Amino acid sequence: MAALRLGPLLRYVDREAGDTATVWVETSRPCTAEVRCEEGDSGGLSRTFQIAGHHYALITVTGLRPGSETAYEVLLDGRRVWPLEGSRFPPSTIRTPAVGGEEVRVSFGSCRWAAPAEGEHDPVGPDALDTLATSLAADPTAIRPDALLLLGDQVYADEISKATRSWLAARRDLREPPGAEVADYEEYARLYYESWLDPEVRWLLSTVPSCMIFDDHDVIDDWNTSASWLAEMRATPWWRERILSGLMSYWVYQHLGNLSPSELASDELYAAVRALPDGTERLREFTARADADPACVRWSYRRDFGRVRLLMVDTRAARVLEEDRRAMLDDAEARWLRDQALEDPGSYDHLLIGTSLPWLLPPLIHDAEGWNAALCRGERGGPGGRWARFAEDLRRRSDLEHWAAFPASFEQLTDLIAEAGSGPAAPATVCVLSGDVHHAYVAEPDWRGAAGPSARVLQLTCSPVHNTIPASIRLGFRFGWSRTGRRLGRFLARHGRAGEPRIDWRKTSGPWFGNQLMTLTLRGRSAVLRLDQARARRGGNAGLATVLERDLTDPAVPDTVRAAGD
Repeated sequence: MAALRLGPLLRYVDREAGDTATVWVETSRPCTAEVRCEEGDSGGLSRTFQIAGHHYALITVTGLRPGSETAYEVLLDGRRVWPLEGSRFPPSTIRTPAVGGEEVRVSFGSCRWAAPAEGEHDPVGPDALDTLATSLAADPTAIRPDALLLLGDQVYADEISKATRSWLAARRDLREPPGAEVADYEEYARLYYESWLDPEVRWLLSTVPSCMIFDDHDVIDDWNTSASWLAEMRATPWWRERILSGLMSYWVYQHLGNLSPSELASDELYAAVRALPDGTERLREFTARADADPACVRWSYRRDFGRVRLLMVDTRAARVLEEDRRAMLDDAEARWLRDQALEDPGSYDHLLIGTSLPWLLPPLIHDAEGWNAALCRGERGGPGGRWARFAEDLRRRSDLEHWAAFPASFEQLTDLIAEAGSGPAAPATVCVLSGDVHHAYVAEPDWRGAAGPSARVLQLTCSPVHNTIPASIRLGFRFGWSRTGRRLGRFLARHGRAGEPRIDWRKTSGPWFGNQLMTLTLRGRSAVLRLDQARARRGGNAGLATVLERDLTDPAVPDTVRAAGD
């Protein structure tokens, strides 16, 4: 008898016709997985496919009614397995937008350690996803996000919990590399179980559509920092299994659900895996090619929410690492991003660029990364010299690997944002959505010596969902925005003979530290930003506290700040 091991996850909901969705599940054995909706003839079913002894299905649900909300059940071989018996949560539902519906609500964040088991002390404070789920479940009239964007570090392959460490120790000798980190597909699967079986998160992901992209910790800290880093990893006996298993598990648990039904229908790998009794080797061959030649695979994707265009960008696997042509995105990926951003101008009112790594950092950190990149490529003492060796060590120790560490890519993205945000058909906003840096802020650029784009351009950074940051690094980020920090940054840039960016920028809100989520409410050409933090309350419960509300398209409307940053 098949059981539901993980899920359901509501991944895609069509906003054009409003009649289609996809639901992802993991089961205990091969079976037919079915989604049966409460209203009408809507639903769908799919046979499971097998990867590394695990069984999955991505069910396309059809026949939904636009502008409706319908509860659904999951059945395996005809037996209902969801909702769980005795569940304290409301029924999972699929909400479809009305055809032509204007308002879109997008919540986003990144960096989530799995929450501890119920009743255990949480050393990093309340989980923002848990808290969001609790608030939505408690109020049936609450307005849910139309999409939850998870911008990287959905799981931590290199920073595991005590429970997972004990599980690994019972499986293998942790004195052997890679030690207390995940090593293979089975161990990656364990991370997803630990994270997504959290009751609150499980219900939330079953009823709010989600879009995901990886960052480094989904595989390993500092993944693809530099060519020398990668060469050292490839020389270890454990890295190949680590990277192939990481990409395989990402494809199964995250990437497939990012795709629309039409994209799934034309995906040759998905068809091949489903057609085989066991798709493990076929998927492994694919990820081996992806590792050897990253340009042959695209993990980035586009989603349209009415007149809101979302471009989720892979800033990890698509990198070019050779120092003499270092780039955040390879040529094909950069062309794809450009084509998607500029396609059919006037067809969208808001452009959202989801990139796990912030485009605009505190100026000191930006200049430090540019200085470091210049030293690494040999601007002082030549390639491989003393300065280059020092800079490579500093790059790894200090995580100097954001857009600023790829200066040509930074300028390329800046130019693309200016072009997409200019002209008579320009959108109202171009927002870069990011995480990674374990705090939240809003930054806005100014174009030097030239008229900037007519669109409002903003860097919206929000993390962590559930993690922490040392006090010393908090101080460093604050100092990075200060006048003294800016002057120090320019000194470093001059030492590295790094050019001055074409834009200047300033922090216009923040920084905020804590477990948090940002939400954009987009209606017509208006955009309102809200920042909510998860905070403990009396009695041991936690709730969301709104600390910022801001109209992004009308500068005359003052921000509403409801709590201090820390």
